[in-house]
Amino acid sequence: MRKAYMGVRLRRLREERGLKQVELAQALGISPSYLNQLEQNQRPLTVAILLKLNAVFGIDVQLFSEDEEARLITDMRDAIADGGESVSVAELRELAANMPAVGRTLVALHRRYRDAVERGDAMAAELGDSWIAGGKARQPFEQVRDFFYARHNHVELLDEAAERIHRDAQLAPGTIHAGIAAWLKRKHGVETVLDDTAVQRRFDPGAKILRLSGALAPGQQAFQMATQLAFLELGEVIGRLTDNAILVDPEARRLARVGLANYFAGALILPYGAFLNAAEVEHYDIERLARRYGVGFETICHRLSTLQRPGARGVPFFFVRVDRAGNISKRQSATDFHFSRVGGSCPLWKVYEAFAQPNRVLRQIAQMPDGRTYLWIAKAVTSNGGRFGDPGKTFAIGLGCDIRHAGKLVYARGLDIADPSAATPIGAGCKVCERHACPQRAFPSIGRTVRIDENIAAPVPYPVA
Repeated sequence: MRKAYMGVRLRRLREERGLKQVELAQALGISPSYLNQLEQNQRPLTVAILLKLNAVFGIDVQLFSEDEEARLITDMRDAIADGGESVSVAELRELAANMPAVGRTLVALHRRYRDAVERGDAMAAELGDSWIAGGKARQPFEQVRDFFYARHNHVELLDEAAERIHRDAQLAPGTIHAGIAAWLKRKHGVETVLDDTAVQRRFDPGAKILRLSGALAPGQQAFQMATQLAFLELGEVIGRLTDNAILVDPEARRLARVGLANYFAGALILPYGAFLNAAEVEHYDIERLARRYGVGFETICHRLSTLQRPGARGVPFFFVRVDRAGNISKRQSATDFHFSRVGGSCPLWKVYEAFAQPNRVLRQIAQMPDGRTYLWIAKAVTSNGGRFGDPGKTFAIGLGCDIRHAGKLVYARGLDIADPSAATPIGAGCKVCERHACPQRAFPSIGRTVRIDENIAAPVPYPVA
């Protein structure tokens, strides 16, 4: 842990608890003068004090962590870049470290602004230039993405339920498919049948028949059965979870229900405790884990990004799925999220190279403009259509973590993770990236004016022809 000066957060904690300096000092077992120095940022917050805060007040130490700070910095960068202002990373870091509530308020205001802009765009698309009261809210999938992002992509209630059912049904690697089918039949009277259908899963509640596409692999069939089991056995729990202010319309809540059911399915097939232990034993070797559990590369990567149980955390990963056109169809983060909501993505990012080298796991040490460095791995995955002539699907799966966790991964072997020059400089997308000399820049960053003199053959920081 680097030196962290978080006096404002300490003062806010004390004010929220209605404590005087002397009372908080006594609770933490330190002198009032030492606490005063901490609150005035004259002394850094130590690990010992963080652990004491957790023990005495039940405060999650992640609220004081670098990862939480980086999440806020990333969101503030998006907000400020969208407004056209130029604010240094140092200023944003100072705000995130000392006045996080102000930073979160800024981010919330920006999101409201983006909502208003998107409502205007929606109305313009439907009604031309006419303006009426009301309008559409943020897209449902964006609401669901923010819902999981706010939870650090971890839903403890579903993990606990999955472990309980996994134990009661006596599931194990190699017997998951038959075990879930038997549990559905025994507990809910549901018969599972394979069908030659284009729909992956279709449930008939009246006949109690669950039809699965025969084109699915056994691991995919088990996932779909587990998803249906979530709706049958945990419907009320999922309903309470989706009763959330982030999900502002019914479609978003329905989409979130599917997302939570899918989360449970992954947790049932890959139960938290056993899977975390296996991941650590295998040094997070994704392909070995996929063979052990009989599931695909993407399923393992997605599950690895959810292992953030307090007291039993895995490596905090970020998970993305992109297509050849650059669309990011999935992005989940257990900690900070460095890929902009408004800026697109970076062509120097190794994830896009995976399409050119199918069936290979690619590695990259990448550094963002704020100096934080990450280890990324990427692989292209393909699924064929159900019959001749049907189009298949190809995605690149990316999994990344902060470089300080890289030593736990088999993928760091042979890489000089301590050498700063080994990192590829990437960004969050040209609209918000500060790397103005980048040879791959597509257009200037927001708020930056480029002066071009047609009489001087000077390099232009983006293609013009």
